[in-house]
Amino acid sequence: MSEDIDKSQSEDEESLLPFDEHVEEVQEGDKRVRHRGVYLLPNLFTTAALFSGFYAIISAMNGRFEAAAIAIFVAMVLDGMDGRVARLTNTSSAFGEQYDSLSDMVSFGLAPALVVFNWALVDLGKLGWASAFAFAACAALRLARFNTQIGTVDKGVFVGLASPSAAALLAAMVWTGHDTDVELPLAIFAMLVTVMGALLMVSNVRYTSFKNIDFRGRVPFVAMLIVVLVFVVITIDPARVLLVMATLYALSGPACWVWKRKNILAGARSKAQKDNDSPSAQ
Repeated sequence: MSEDIDKSQSEDEESLLPFDEHVEEVQEGDKRVRHRGVYLLPNLFTTAALFSGFYAIISAMNGRFEAAAIAIFVAMVLDGMDGRVARLTNTSSAFGEQYDSLSDMVSFGLAPALVVFNWALVDLGKLGWASAFAFAACAALRLARFNTQIGTVDKGVFVGLASPSAAALLAAMVWTGHDTDVELPLAIFAMLVTVMGALLMVSNVRYTSFKNIDFRGRVPFVAMLIVVLVFVVITIDPARVLLVMATLYALSGPACWVWKRKNILAGARSKAQKDNDSPSAQ
């Protein structure tokens, strides 16, 4: 133990910069190994996603809502790439996981909340900023819960609406109506969508995560054709198509939840009816 402490102290003394060197312990086989520094490639994607979220906030403050909405979608693409790049290049790390989570909080928690607030909720006064804060707070709760459930929940599903999907819902709404004069009915609608997205993030409703898709494996040719057609449809009217896609995905969780509960109740009634009709019950 004393040797490890002495080694850590000597490593600190060897640093030539007035900043703490990052030292991370990882499990390799039967022993824990200390590594200095961080992986560059995956963290570059995470930094780019963080910058996109920050740019979205600045754009919204300047009234450039279309650019702000697009920046959030760019952050989604970059966020989806950093984890896959880390796994493909075997550069995953605890530092990268934490950095990615903090980046997600900015890009998919604060950015969409502030963008939709500046676009429509600002005229609602306290209701407006309370709704925006509720979205940001629920995004933080969603990310914290997700981090604590890694390894215990099936990776094929999300428990609650993922923060990037909730952010996409708000960003697509803002993108669709960025050139519309926001009046009271639209502001109230935007507030309801914001609150709905916030509640879905912290709910126990399950969503398909699509993480089981193997991007390195072979797929039927028709699958590639479908992907191309999806991109073609999106390019026709990106804002509205993405809004429809985000809305359908957000509603798919509650719809499946209601359908499962309906089947459970129907099965319980059927079982109770059979028990009442059985000879032993008579």
